[in-house]
Amino acid sequence: MTNKLKFPPPELQIGFAFALKRFRAVYLQSALFETVRDMDIADLDKQLAQFVPPSDLAAMAQYGLRAELLFAVPAVLQANPFLLGYYRLLMGYSQKEFYGKDKGFGVGYFKNMEVKGAISKTAAADLPDLCAAFCESASFLLVGVGPLRLSRELLDDLTLLTVGPQLRGGANNQRGTTGIVLVFEIIREIVAHAAAEVRESAIEVNSATGRPFLIEFAPDPDIIIREEMAQQNYRNIVAIEIKSGTDVSNIHNRIGEAEKSHQKARKRGFTECWTVVNVSRLDMVKAKSESPSTDRFYSLAALALRQGDEYDDFRRRVMSLTAISAPAGSL
Repeated sequence: MTNKLKFPPPELQIGFAFALKRFRAVYLQSALFETVRDMDIADLDKQLAQFVPPSDLAAMAQYGLRAELLFAVPAVLQANPFLLGYYRLLMGYSQKEFYGKDKGFGVGYFKNMEVKGAISKTAAADLPDLCAAFCESASFLLVGVGPLRLSRELLDDLTLLTVGPQLRGGANNQRGTTGIVLVFEIIREIVAHAAAEVRESAIEVNSATGRPFLIEFAPDPDIIIREEMAQQNYRNIVAIEIKSGTDVSNIHNRIGEAEKSHQKARKRGFTECWTVVNVSRLDMVKAKSESPSTDRFYSLAALALRQGDEYDDFRRRVMSLTAISAPAGSL
């Protein structure tokens, strides 16, 4: 059958799918749940009682929801500054509208929380005021959507409505995120036989040490591997930077960016730093001089093949550093 109509491949939506997976792990409900699970809930509830009107707390309880799903408090943002992005998206504020110099809300000095996960002294001092403003907006939202019956799904949908235009405007970021998610999926396949739990943003692995290893999305570096020594006490093992750009002329700038990230990772105690690049030709001597902190360079294309010497080296190192054995029947 000959079709007279032909549409182009939905490449934009494919990019969105990869970008959304990592976005969920860093900025959406999955990231919030990961953060709250390690917090002292009694202390969190005390702050919620300080910032949220009793009637709003009662309304959230009526719907079977914890209040931090809608209401921002300092304890949550201090535990994970990236979650400023979650509350901004939930309230429907674009980055330009929220942080903009000309037409913004006068909160541009908080932007590093969302972008870099860092809280400046000025931002830390004003964090209670920021949360109070968010809580006031959240109260309006709670009342406004009341007839629709509030749910986790509805709140997630509201954040996605704001994410859409942001992703559409960031094609380069989408390409980068696609590479990050691909490497994460490759690692997931490698450790699948030893995985105790696979979550949106993390894989927990049963190791020979008896202690779990966590493989996680992270904003900087892109993927990290940590060993849990005790509850909420981790040993940093591997930091992985993925540079998915295919422009050979720009690769050395990207390697320089990876070096900055790895230098910070070293200060945080990571013992291994890897850089994954997506160009067909790489001057290794020059690359190593530009990123001396990188222990291993890998090709994204080689890893994506799931075979060959480079992939085999990556696979062996992932299994070794997470203290897991090869699956039964493998070579």
